[in-house]
Amino acid sequence: MADRTLGHHGMDDGRKTPHPSRTGLRRRAEQAWQDGFRRFEESGPGRLWVRLSAVDFFGHSFQLAALALLCFFPFLIILTAAAGQDTAAVIAGWLGLNEQAAQAVATLFAPTTTSYTLTGTSAVLLLLGVLAVAGTLQSWYRMLFDIPENAKWKTTARLVWLAGMFAYAAAQAAFVRVLHGWFLTGLTGFLWAVAFWWGSMYALLAGRVSWRALLPPALVTSVCWTGLGLFSARYFSAAIVANEQKYGPIGVVMVILSWLVAVGVVIHLGAIVGRALR
Repeated sequence: MADRTLGHHGMDDGRKTPHPSRTGLRRRAEQAWQDGFRRFEESGPGRLWVRLSAVDFFGHSFQLAALALLCFFPFLIILTAAAGQDTAAVIAGWLGLNEQAAQAVATLFAPTTTSYTLTGTSAVLLLLGVLAVAGTLQSWYRMLFDIPENAKWKTTARLVWLAGMFAYAAAQAAFVRVLHGWFLTGLTGFLWAVAFWWGSMYALLAGRVSWRALLPPALVTSVCWTGLGLFSARYFSAAIVANEQKYGPIGVVMVILSWLVAVGVVIHLGAIVGRALR
């Protein structure tokens, strides 16, 4: 039997070499993929995606959802109870939920007593928690607008934003009760959202960016916010009802967390696209 290993001058060492046509096809596919990805990065959507990825918008959005559930919602419950308002109605208004979904959310906040007591320590912890949420938004806007930290007005700016946020929530709830018709309600809500997000950026940045420069980001954020409201009215309402039937209250919480993540995405998207337009 002839030895198949013929050494340096042999013709067959028992190994198969790649077919030239297959190697060329693979290289052309890799080159086409690289060229396509490069063209995407150079396009408008590609530059937007690169910028969003650079600021870790998805990780930040999950951070906001966790902070809001842990720190903001307890404060909201206490504040609305003290003001004689319904926490579930406020949240349902933010999400744009229908009546059936709003009833499912109401099961999360059904009071077991009409007496509310709050110790001084609990009040301080609640205030620190909600200030942490405001601080998260403040750090986002500083990063998105390339503004250095200003420790002098940091806490004051957060308190001003909190006051404006609760005023926005109260006014929005009043619009829903008073106004009739989806067009009038939607138009009023959009204009009020522009005022809120415009003022939010100005307050959290402590006036270090002009009102004029903040108008495009406020408009884009409000458009995304309104779009999220329309989407949540159709999708989140059905999801809340279905999850409540399948999993109980925890299913409702899961949908609310998803909405909070979407809010974080809206904030990043509005600021970045608005700056690009500016």
